[in-house]
Amino acid sequence: MRSKRFGIGAALAAGTLAAGLALAPGAAAVVPETATITADCGVYGGGTATLTATQDGSAATVTVTSSITAPLALAEDSITSTLTLVAAGGGTTAFTGTENPPMATGDAVTVGPLSGTVAPGDSLEAFGGSLEMVIFGLTVTCTAAGPQAPGPFVFE
Repeated sequence: MRSKRFGIGAALAAGTLAAGLALAPGAAAVVPETATITADCGVYGGGTATLTATQDGSAATVTVTSSITAPLALAEDSITSTLTLVAAGGGTTAFTGTENPPMATGDAVTVGPLSGTVAPGDSLEAFGGSLEMVIFGLTVTCTAAGPQAPGPFVFE
């Protein structure tokens, strides 16, 4: 009888541990998770933009939400985007994609998540890079007017 209790208790403990690990929140793999820049898009305007980064191993995404407004209504997934971030040690990393929410005229332009590949320790910054968006066949290029705040994205 005692061995049955021990077996049931051990099974319950193992099940509880497994459930706890499955439901435990994951640690943030990129720090900071969000950063802001002042974007200059030439004749298309400018303003603040928030970059939100995520990481899952070597796969990373960045979503860009700007204060720049859409001059026309834009359909979902109609913008082809490439965000180029500058690495602290030299070189660049590109995040690409065609994902965007539907936007009405006057809505803030949002693109992403844009996908890229990172390595442990990568430190990536928008300043010196660019966001290129192809909208209705027109290429809009935006650059950061200064370093992102609070600092570069550092990936684990």
